[in-house]
Amino acid sequence: MRELPVSPADVLELSPEDADALLDQLERAVPVHPPLVEIPAGRAERAVVFGDTHGDWRSTAAAVELFDAPGGTQILVGLGDYVDRAIDDCPEGSVANAIYLLSLAATFPERVLLLQGNHETVRTVPPLPHTLPEEVDALWGPDASRYDRLVGLLERGPLAATTPSGVYLAHAGFPRQLYSPWTRTFSHLDVEGVCEVVWAECDLARSRRGGAPVWGARDLDRFFEASGLSLLLRGHDPDLCGRPLYAGRCLTLHTTRLYETYGGVVAALVPLGPRLTSVAELQLRHLPTEGRTFPTP
Repeated sequence: MRELPVSPADVLELSPEDADALLDQLERAVPVHPPLVEIPAGRAERAVVFGDTHGDWRSTAAAVELFDAPGGTQILVGLGDYVDRAIDDCPEGSVANAIYLLSLAATFPERVLLLQGNHETVRTVPPLPHTLPEEVDALWGPDASRYDRLVGLLERGPLAATTPSGVYLAHAGFPRQLYSPWTRTFSHLDVEGVCEVVWAECDLARSRRGGAPVWGARDLDRFFEASGLSLLLRGHDPDLCGRPLYAGRCLTLHTTRLYETYGGVVAALVPLGPRLTSVAELQLRHLPTEGRTFPTP
């Protein structure tokens, strides 16, 4: 049995047989989460939240260093899109990034939460590009079962999470039609509802992927009124990275060098104690990978 967590560099050196054994190990240890996770009060002092990494495992490792930093109890929350679009100095980066993060979730099941993005819900609505299958084959030879197992592990993450400090975390957005209480909604999501959570752009973003209706300030107001929450942390729209939106109630994070020209390679430190009312109360951290390239492994 391999010691966890497994570094990205180690993932790239696995033989096909070792990869199968590691997938066995992860399937035994990675927790299966409900669609909505409510992070309980008292679990940690703050959360290290990172946005889309898209195979940039070097930036993921920099975010994990914040999580590992001494001086307080922390949890690590990913906002989805861990795979596809890997950059040149992270070859087969989708596989290395995904397994690295999954091994952290297996090692720290109470402290690591990997939300699904639209690149993890590939069996609901396929995204483009989707290079993960080719990367798996390039590393370990053609065997569709390895790809299926890796996707199945990524699907164990929730679609969204909330913090005791009033923050809603999701890849892209929120369901528009809510049950009462609103948390019941996530137990009844159809494909349209899933797409609203992982595909929806906000109306300030430039791109229009068409996976779900665009949402705006009034929709956010209704969601906060129904849920009793106060802030939204999300990824998905790189051109909005690091910019406080909607009167400081929404912040978009991207944590990949692929999109660093928009707003950098950033993560956020989110207090989990008293109620938060503005993203100004969060700490935004630009990671040391920003502006750098590395030798190819």
